[in-house]
Amino acid sequence: MNNEDIYVSLDIGTSAVKVIIGEMSGKSLQVIGVGTAPSRGMKRGAIVDIDETVHSIREAIQKAERMVGLSITRVILGVNGNHIEMKPCSGVVAVSSSDREIRDEDIDRVMDAAQVLSIPPEREIVDTIPTQFIVDGLEGITDPRGMMGVRLEVEATLITGAKTTLHNLLRCVERAGLEIEALCLQPLAAGDFALSKDEKTLGVAMVDIGGGSTTISVFKDGMMQALRVLSIGGDHITNDISVGLRTTSEEAERIKRHHGYAFIDDASEDVTFSMNTMGNDHSEDYSQYEIAQIIEPRLEEIFELVHEEIYRMGYSDLPGGYIFTGGSVMIPGTLDLAEDVLRQNVRMTVPDYIGVREPIYTTAIGLIEFAHEHVKIQDKEMAVTSSSEEQSFQAAPLPPADAKPKKDRKELREQREKENQSNQSDQPTVKSKVKNFFKVFFE
Repeated sequence: MNNEDIYVSLDIGTSAVKVIIGEMSGKSLQVIGVGTAPSRGMKRGAIVDIDETVHSIREAIQKAERMVGLSITRVILGVNGNHIEMKPCSGVVAVSSSDREIRDEDIDRVMDAAQVLSIPPEREIVDTIPTQFIVDGLEGITDPRGMMGVRLEVEATLITGAKTTLHNLLRCVERAGLEIEALCLQPLAAGDFALSKDEKTLGVAMVDIGGGSTTISVFKDGMMQALRVLSIGGDHITNDISVGLRTTSEEAERIKRHHGYAFIDDASEDVTFSMNTMGNDHSEDYSQYEIAQIIEPRLEEIFELVHEEIYRMGYSDLPGGYIFTGGSVMIPGTLDLAEDVLRQNVRMTVPDYIGVREPIYTTAIGLIEFAHEHVKIQDKEMAVTSSSEEQSFQAAPLPPADAKPKKDRKELREQREKENQSNQSDQPTVKSKVKNFFKVFFE
């Protein structure tokens, strides 16, 4: 096992908390540990009970640890929710080296310059996503390192979140005994994993139907253009079944998972199942057709809301169609209903890795692959430790002690951080709680 390529992702959802331990070898991912636990402290994508959320995180972490005999100490944390906002930003700096070659420190400085924006005190900067770099007026550059120039510019997207929501999320993870190695926008990571380059270029909508919310992310021209979160999801389907069949929420969830069907036109009256109802000592039989009568109207409403929201965002023509993920799309007949309602090409994305071949793991897998492929990792310490030997594992190699260029860059970065803190002491960011990990990525 190559200790330097181990990543741990944490996806805290409304219905479940997912933890995945992955080992990267080149561009190949091997899932070596998976932990899933019911999410008891979340409602409609927001934390409503910190203690319950902490308990769910610990339970999922422990399950993943037992699979591989590792003790997890640091995680890549996914961030999502209707509190996330995106806005364009830009920065410009002069190339600092005497030979005018653009180096990593120039990238760092121009990305820092792009973040010098006035944001409300109730919001935090999560990250800055570069759209393109411009060197002496030459546009369309994705990676300017090694190029010669005098003036370096960047056009980027600034991602911010509600301070209270983000700090509650951080508090839960820290109280679970974990350190946050990186914050990553979940739709961005999921889209980077699930969508092809052509789909992201031509235009596509990725729809993640979770338990308490539905996330819509639109990709076009190679990048994520818009993000919306609807406060409706699979839990609403469960509630409809509970009310319609007069049964408990637990029984309704079981029925949805094992006997649910989403498309009335293809549902069968001959396929039946038994279930317990409240107030009765005996079970009752229902058909697949009857359960479809409950599930289809709610899913149809979700698809119509998604369609309306995408039009409202100004994307009426998306050649790539709709890509669905999330636990609720596992209900048989969902894609048939989606195609009937949306009148466009639809497909479901499922991770093709042993142990996680379900759409509920798309985001957690995406976090690992996104971190490995796009995030510049510097001075990263151990992510997991061996339970038997207490041996430290590194997710990226540390620089040698005599690597002076690395040391100089680190000193420059620390100096800039101190200057930023003194200039913006009234605007602390979430990044002050995590390493400067999720800073720059390139296609």
